[in-house]
Amino acid sequence: MNKFKIEITETLSKIIEVEADDIEEALERVETMYKEEKIILDSSDFIDKEITLFNDENDVVY
Repeated sequence: MNKFKIEITETLSKIIEVEADDIEEALERVETMYKEEKIILDSSDFIDKEITLFNDENDVVY
């Protein structure tokens, strides 16, 4: 039986609305909320998947 290296990558996405004085503060607030697990992405936020096949040298084949 052969062995294959296959990577599965899922993309989750969510739009968060936040009040802030400027874009830097808004990004910082969202980053903090995410790190503190106040923003959690789950299967309902799924938007895409990619499946990639690698060879023995870990080069992408497909």
